[in-house]
Amino acid sequence: MCGIMGYIGKNQGLPVIIDGLSKLEYRGYDSAGVAFYKDGHIEIVKKKGRLADLKSALREMPVSRIGIGHTRWATHGVPSDTNAHPHTDCSGRIAVVHNGIIENYAVLRKDLILEGHDFVSETDTEVIAHLIEKYYDNSLEEAVRKALKHMKGSFAIGVISKDEPDKIIAAKKDSPLIVGIGEGENYIASDIPAILSRTNKVYIMEDNQFAVVTPEKIEFTDFSGNSINKEIYQVPWDPVAAEKGGYEHFMLKEIHEQPEALRQTLRGKIKAGRVELDNLAIDAEKINKIYIVACGTAYHAGLVGKKAIEKLAKIPVETDIASEFRYREILWQPNDLMVVISQSGETADTLAALREAKRNSIKVLAVTNVVGSSVAREADEVIYTHAGPEIAVASTKAYSTQLLIMYLLALYLAQARKTCAEEEIRKITEEIINIDEKVEEVLKQEEKLKELAYKYRDVQSTFFLGRSLDYAVAMEGALKLKEISYIHAEAYAAGELKHGPLALISEGVPVLSLITQDELVEKTMSNIKEVKARGAVVIAICKHNLQEECQECEEQILLPDMNPFLTPIVSVVPLQMFAYYMAVFRGADVDKPRNLAKSVTVE
Repeated sequence: MCGIMGYIGKNQGLPVIIDGLSKLEYRGYDSAGVAFYKDGHIEIVKKKGRLADLKSALREMPVSRIGIGHTRWATHGVPSDTNAHPHTDCSGRIAVVHNGIIENYAVLRKDLILEGHDFVSETDTEVIAHLIEKYYDNSLEEAVRKALKHMKGSFAIGVISKDEPDKIIAAKKDSPLIVGIGEGENYIASDIPAILSRTNKVYIMEDNQFAVVTPEKIEFTDFSGNSINKEIYQVPWDPVAAEKGGYEHFMLKEIHEQPEALRQTLRGKIKAGRVELDNLAIDAEKINKIYIVACGTAYHAGLVGKKAIEKLAKIPVETDIASEFRYREILWQPNDLMVVISQSGETADTLAALREAKRNSIKVLAVTNVVGSSVAREADEVIYTHAGPEIAVASTKAYSTQLLIMYLLALYLAQARKTCAEEEIRKITEEIINIDEKVEEVLKQEEKLKELAYKYRDVQSTFFLGRSLDYAVAMEGALKLKEISYIHAEAYAAGELKHGPLALISEGVPVLSLITQDELVEKTMSNIKEVKARGAVVIAICKHNLQEECQECEEQILLPDMNPFLTPIVSVVPLQMFAYYMAVFRGADVDKPRNLAKSVTVE
């Protein structure tokens, strides 16, 4: 979750580092700091709080040609100035920034203390600085290599030393790290947006890789020192894509980007009424069972995927939360398939589930937005969502493109297994091709959704109801509202009301009800009457052709008429918009909600 940024080159480094850290704010953080070389020594400035607090502490920006910076999300030790990164050794000769968790830090710390090292923080990262100090003789590079041999866990690190101010050392294992290529200057960073305004040429570091970065060159080796040749990755994203583009928040911008994200994700995947997935090497006819594993919003996309695959391809599917799946005793069968979904491709629990499947010789298909991510590299097959950079912590366009891929995968498997008539597949693909237009229609109702949010901005609790596919979308709607507005929000399968949830309904409580499944309208409306009888105010998200059936609801948000099978891609949009404006009217930090991070790269 933490963000790393480093610079070495011909220019003033600190403004570059601070700017890079600001581009990584979406990862979530509670403190920030920088270390830089000046006048023969390493200076460190770090502060609890936002980057603005760090800038204030720096006052006039010191001149330095090399430095490393960090935004921290606490895992070991409370948020504080002392626990903020960078960390240094006893003498102040070395500075380290780190993303990840050193699992054996307590043992290492105890041994180092016995050897005379003094620790000032509660963090696992400080152990790294002292380990490097322990092994430092005449070479920072060799000292870092020796320290790595003793570290267990996940890490992406950047290291500088006052004795060798001409280089940054970087190393990676199970946490993301890239190296950006400039002219007379180079960069290290946790993620592409940090450097995208300065270069679109990067090296994506893989596990157990080590880099020595100077202003003029970048050398890669493995942890043992064996040379590695790496290919340059040219980032296709426009730098403007990582900016707000005139919108008040990234989240609002990304909600409006969904039609284009869907078009980009769909590009080239439907031809002559059939789905083509770049020669995906999966023997669909032999698949015994599919496990869809993900976290948070991606898990909700997986719930829709389960229903789509079972309906079209007739394959049994289990959908599970990655943090729970990894501790199950799975009864693997040789022809099982795992599908992992992760926007960042770095989600720790999802990666752990993927690796468990691989250890059991199970084929893994990844659905991710980030080319070169850990999930993409380690899976057997990959389908990219092409949503572009998603900066807001609350996922929107990544979710809608994940849904699209789930439908395409279901159709692809159905084609291969011949479990769905060609005419039915053709009809569905024809509607998918125009799904971006359906989303654009819903976006035109922004003002109405804004008015509804203002009307209900002071509520303390909300409930979301739905059946079948609508229930899966209701779960995502509730998550969006609670994570950015801090309003208590719960989603329930409408048929479960009498099994407990009905006790929570009281006078004036808003209930957002999804009504898009034509064959379930009567049953859903029966449930809505139950909550209305207890005083609830019902906001219906319903298709235009079901408007009459939903007339008893106090409020209506109308969706275009469409195949109910595909409505999740469209029906989630008003829920995203409603959550966004609720958060705005309540004064919440929409793009960076409290306690949350964009990419959960530790357990």
